[in-house]
Amino acid sequence: MALPDCWLVAGGLAQSVWNDSFGMDPLHGIADIDLVYFDPEDLTEQGEAQNANRLGEVFRELPVRLDVKNEARVHLWYAAKFGAAISPYCSTLDAITTFPTTATAVGIRPAGADIALVAPFGLDDLMGCVVRPNKKQITRDIYEAKFRRWIRYWPDLTIVAWDDVPEVADIG
Repeated sequence: MALPDCWLVAGGLAQSVWNDSFGMDPLHGIADIDLVYFDPEDLTEQGEAQNANRLGEVFRELPVRLDVKNEARVHLWYAAKFGAAISPYCSTLDAITTFPTTATAVGIRPAGADIALVAPFGLDDLMGCVVRPNKKQITRDIYEAKFRRWIRYWPDLTIVAWDDVPEVADIG
């Protein structure tokens, strides 16, 4: 990808697991594939857009949209989109720890002949098809909008209510 600290993350990974678990078509319900990186040397919207365009061209055959984001610049636009300011992330892993659910707080990338995996909340929720809020950064409304969309495609998901999770989930 030629991007620093680059990971394939979040919903597309989780939704692929859910599709496999529920015996659905591999692309069922997947709206996009998230590719994130961390480049504090270029915090411009233009730089991020150039990387997104370049990778969009490389992966133009993908049957879903590729969403490319520089996690080093999220703090610059987060408040305008979600209504609350956040501190800058210090790495892609730092950003992944704030993803809205424990099942989607995952990332993979090539590591030589292997695949590196990051899952700050573990894999139990992902593999168990459990949607649990990660309250580190999101609001109830964001969480509920996400799971409402997801249960339309994966009705057998186990949804954990917002009020059943402590204010900030422990990373373990």
